[in-house]
Amino acid sequence: MDLSWIGIALLCGLAAKKLGQAPLLGFLVAGFALSALGVDPGPTLDELAQVGVLLLLFAIGLKLDIPALVRPHIFAASLLHVAGMVLVAGALLAIPVTLGLGSFAGLGLPGIATLALFTAFSSTLFVIKVLEERQNMTALYGRVIIGFLVMQDLVAVGLLAASKGVLPSPWALALLALLPLRHGIGRVLDWCGHRELLVLAGLSLTLGGAALFELVGLKADLGALVAGALVSKAPKAKELSTVLLGLKDLLLVGFFLTIGLNGLPDLEGVAVAAGLLVLLPLKALLFIAVLMLFGLRGRSAWLASLGLTPYSEFGLIIAAMAISKGYLDASWLVTLAVAMGLSFVPLAALNDRAFELYRRLRQTLSRLERRTLIPPERAVPVTDATALVFGMGRVGTNAYDAVRARIGDTVVAFDVDDDVVAEQQAAGRRVFEESATDADFWQRLKVDREQVELVLLCMHSHEEHLTAVEQLREEGFSGFVAATAYFDDEVSALKASGADLVFNVNRDAGPALAALAMERAAAAVTAGTQPGVDASP
Repeated sequence: MDLSWIGIALLCGLAAKKLGQAPLLGFLVAGFALSALGVDPGPTLDELAQVGVLLLLFAIGLKLDIPALVRPHIFAASLLHVAGMVLVAGALLAIPVTLGLGSFAGLGLPGIATLALFTAFSSTLFVIKVLEERQNMTALYGRVIIGFLVMQDLVAVGLLAASKGVLPSPWALALLALLPLRHGIGRVLDWCGHRELLVLAGLSLTLGGAALFELVGLKADLGALVAGALVSKAPKAKELSTVLLGLKDLLLVGFFLTIGLNGLPDLEGVAVAAGLLVLLPLKALLFIAVLMLFGLRGRSAWLASLGLTPYSEFGLIIAAMAISKGYLDASWLVTLAVAMGLSFVPLAALNDRAFELYRRLRQTLSRLERRTLIPPERAVPVTDATALVFGMGRVGTNAYDAVRARIGDTVVAFDVDDDVVAEQQAAGRRVFEESATDADFWQRLKVDREQVELVLLCMHSHEEHLTAVEQLREEGFSGFVAATAYFDDEVSALKASGADLVFNVNRDAGPALAALAMERAAAAVTAGTQPGVDASP
């Protein structure tokens, strides 16, 4: 077995990272390099790549909110965008077809429609990586993105089924019997514990769901997604997503390599691929317009559009189907793969600066917002707040309780995960769905910033902490800002951005525990009592 592809993928991924691009772009380049060198990784790489894609869809299913799909700002907005993009792209692509230019010459209506659909679909792999790096999968714009991706997948499934000219087996209706089994599956996950067995259980559910759907004539990808959705409400769902993360990321490297291994494009193919990038701004603008039409704020529409704009790997599947039907020449698959790879380059850079760019555009976008927004986008009336906590995980929750014990209920907390918000509210805490990186935060909070004395940043993402600190200082906030970090370089960056105190969780937790233990032990000796086992602060 030739395993040189592992080393080449590593080198190209590192090079992309050093150039400020997403490593997945390096993996695409590695695939083209392997093709040029004549390296054949064999069928193993294709199989690993397929498992990686299935695990990705299973992970999406774990975070899927089924009722959310029928909300107008997802269901109607996603279909409206696909239809609008197909019409716009189809009209523009008809121009070179009419002129008989290069590979466009002789394309019929089905071929044009296929290319237009390719431009309408969004890259699942790209945007999920962006959301995972920011820990924003459950933020409002993250949920909108996932909803759009699922709706696009359903469109793709319908097209692929139609292309086969056959309907799914009548036995497909029997899949509804899986619904009552979800509680039993959740119990099995509980029995698996925390490590190897949980990983095996997740892999089994992924591959089992895919195989079951294929058996009844449905798409395997949809089966993996549904398998994840079945256990999305299980107590182990979040932990399962975490333990599968490394395996999924590793196997997805194979997917990007296989795209490049399809072959090298000629000069005309590269030129056509580059020409297709002209449609990216139109695609992004259409996303923004549609989302704001359905009641999202400019910030949510902007962040969602940047994630959804890159061309899709599922678009390549649709193109492969069109090639098998004779609608497109086989060379188009490589051309579209290059177009997809090239679309990652500008969008990776834009997503890295998404929050900063929104601050520059917010006045323009705010003027275009509808007067009536969807409920999660409306103002938060907390006029009495004197302390704010962002991020209500374990650290944030304990920080909130400690602050409330000193100042009372004028401490208010925020989190981007609506499930976390609901859980915290049920526990009696003042928690709202909001993001510290929102440049419109102070305007929506309805509170005098001069009365806020303390801001605690306890989120998962260092990038979000940096953006929040910079934004607070730019908005003129003069109160005390404290944040958490996990590495020394993050501590330095946050202090340079304006944080007054940065707590290194990995380094400072030990000394804090020791100091508290010594204080309690000394107090017990002074009081002449035996030290207890109470670990609470």
